[in-house]
Amino acid sequence: MVALANTEMPVKVAAVILATSTLGAAMLGLFRDRWLNTMFLRTYPAAIDAYTAAFTVPDFMFFILVSGALSVSFIPVFTERLSKGNRKSAWELSSSLLNLMAIVMFVVSVLIIIFAGPLMSLITSGFSSETHQLAVSLMRVIAVNPLLFSISMVLISMQQAVGRFLSFALAPIVYNICILIGVRVFTGGITIFGTQVFEGGIMGVALGVALGSIVQLLIALFGMVGLGFEYDFKIFWKNIGLKKVAGLLPARTADQGLDYLASFVNMNLASRMASGTVRHLQQAQSLAAMPISLVGVAISTAFFPKLSQEITEEGDEVFNRSLRTALRLVIWLIMPIAVISFFARGYVASFIVNGGNAMIAQLLGVLCVSIVCSSIYQILVRAFYANQDTKTPLLISLVSVSVMIALAVILTRFTGLGVFGIVFARAISAIIEIIMLSGILAYRRRTLFNFEFAQSVVKMGVATFFTALTVYTTVRLFPFRVSDVSFMSTFPRFTLITGVGFITYLIAGYFLAIEEVKLITEKMRKAIFRN
Repeated sequence: MVALANTEMPVKVAAVILATSTLGAAMLGLFRDRWLNTMFLRTYPAAIDAYTAAFTVPDFMFFILVSGALSVSFIPVFTERLSKGNRKSAWELSSSLLNLMAIVMFVVSVLIIIFAGPLMSLITSGFSSETHQLAVSLMRVIAVNPLLFSISMVLISMQQAVGRFLSFALAPIVYNICILIGVRVFTGGITIFGTQVFEGGIMGVALGVALGSIVQLLIALFGMVGLGFEYDFKIFWKNIGLKKVAGLLPARTADQGLDYLASFVNMNLASRMASGTVRHLQQAQSLAAMPISLVGVAISTAFFPKLSQEITEEGDEVFNRSLRTALRLVIWLIMPIAVISFFARGYVASFIVNGGNAMIAQLLGVLCVSIVCSSIYQILVRAFYANQDTKTPLLISLVSVSVMIALAVILTRFTGLGVFGIVFARAISAIIEIIMLSGILAYRRRTLFNFEFAQSVVKMGVATFFTALTVYTTVRLFPFRVSDVSFMSTFPRFTLITGVGFITYLIAGYFLAIEEVKLITEKMRKAIFRN
């Protein structure tokens, strides 16, 4: 296990491991949400709304200051230092960021605990006083996340830069396991020597969240074994790499902040609607995020260190070829997933709500557009980051988020669409975002989107059309029924629908001579006729 954790992985192996871990974490997430929704959504919707809202500020502070900002600005600079053999500068950079982030996020966590009340009032002005107070209490428990996650992320980013992905793969899995412990164990209260020291309820889930952040840190520390990291308890302000990262951070931080600004607006709009609306919206977005993480994030994360290295050492043509490969792979995988998610959305919603949920299913149907666009966005935006350009994605995000917020307010307040106005706005802004990113990349890299690439995408579109027809017909033959209240009554039929869809997609791809399908069939032929 230690050897596996400390082994540099090829890009394809890393992509498979990350996709597998993402799938595992997603399945655990489904069970987590199913248990939570069973316990609270129908019986105490205000509590689950409070729990959902409690994550907003801690997650916001972590993502804008650490997660996306750090990984896309730190990894290219850190990789550049290592590729030039300057390990001393690389370790100084890592120590400086580790110490700086720990200090900043400690202050942030303390401030969240102190000002949880006013912050929650700002985000969810539509909550009742009881729901507001519960959300404040939950937020104070979850406030430990930014501090512990920031330390974990610096350590995991170092491992990613040298091709180690096991810690990154395990982190979301153990995090979800700990939340499941919170749902199944801590919600019932904690008793020590016959004395109840904790009453439980929804607060028990928050304790599971805090436990998950602690275990994630332990996993990250485990992955550092054998890396040779020379930690120094100081900040090297004169380190050139640190100055470079500091120059890249503000734009990416602002980019992340814009995304969360839109989330705050959406949550505020949803909090003014019926109890449970915040949870319905969040659950639909969570379901849509699963394939994005499984395909878009996993593949782009695996390719990112390679792209960063190639732009430094290999040149533009090699970089363009790798980027086209990653883009084709993302598009080829995500299109059938989006089609199946749309037509089988009733089944998908039933996996997190016993007996299904019409509102979540309908919201997910609209968000299927975002599944495709956001997955493509993940790899497109990393093409800019590999070139150490964080300003262009920021400007594009400024436009798309402005459109999203304006449309969300207009569609929810003036058209009668209610919560559906939020997801329509999200889908439209996602389309605008990838159009702008692709257009700028095509202008800067004239040979990137060549005829062969365009032809491949068109073929994938044709294969997706036939897949849509097949999936639609299969769903009509095996429709989701409200009476299906158990997982085992729905999962076999959903598996059948998914299997029929993917088989159709592969067959269509084979006759259309799609390169990715040809690679699969060639490997299958070699495996079957090996002798």
